[in-house]
Amino acid sequence: MDSSALDSPAELGNFLRTRRARLQPEDVGLVSYGARRRVPRLRREELAQLSGVSVAYYTRLEQGQSHHASEGVLDALARALRLTDDERAHLRALARPTTARRPAVRHDKVRPGVRQLLAAVADLPALALGPRFEILAWNRLGHALIAGHLDFDSPGRPQDRPNAQRLLFLDPHTRELYPDREEEIRRAVSSLRVAAGQRPDDPQLAALIGELSMKSTEFSSLWSRHVVHTCTFGTKRFHHPLVGGLELDFEMMQTPDGSGHGVMMYTAAPGSPSEAALRLLAAERGPEVRVLEPERP
Repeated sequence: MDSSALDSPAELGNFLRTRRARLQPEDVGLVSYGARRRVPRLRREELAQLSGVSVAYYTRLEQGQSHHASEGVLDALARALRLTDDERAHLRALARPTTARRPAVRHDKVRPGVRQLLAAVADLPALALGPRFEILAWNRLGHALIAGHLDFDSPGRPQDRPNAQRLLFLDPHTRELYPDREEEIRRAVSSLRVAAGQRPDDPQLAALIGELSMKSTEFSSLWSRHVVHTCTFGTKRFHHPLVGGLELDFEMMQTPDGSGHGVMMYTAAPGSPSEAALRLLAAERGPEVRVLEPERP
């Protein structure tokens, strides 16, 4: 993969092909008669007919040779392909890369208010993530839960920040942290797909995707499926080396400043064994709250 940018027309074609391949004719109300089909999935001409576009035009879309599809065409394709809300948004981002929303200002640091928020929730694991899933800051319990084996002190350069995606796929300690690893990596890749659609001309994001594709067969296999889902809340299970098993709810909240930053917070059900495990983890790591934040070079 070219690390300078993500090829939006090619990505659009890949996305359309993978969405079409998951549908059978009967899924969209078509009935096959006569000879057995050579391929069971929905054909290009069938999808074109359902969408009200010519076969030649749809073929150009799949081949990455057509740009700036109209809103009507995108809506028709989304309906025919039975896309989810997340997939519809991703389709539009890929079809209109020049109008995809980008941060108005590039921020390499978290705002002071976010730092104060992380410090204020000292009894909960919390961390701030950048638009490429780089860890911009974390409170002490967030660090202890997610990456206690990493140095807590700030690295000297922004490019040395830990990256949540890189840790998940390439770090052996993080691999052991998630007992439901298959679910966790699917969730991670689908979230990265959303980010790639929103930031098609981000060379650092493209470089991250290229690195993971080359170094992780798990990642490259999932990436090729083009699954898209925005994962902003849910439940995760952990197997922590110090306190054992935890089941935590998470919420990912986007900051409103256009930076693409988000704050991830974990909570445990009151009175649960997981809440007790978090208290034990906090005691193991001490009460001090600090945040990691690399400085500009």
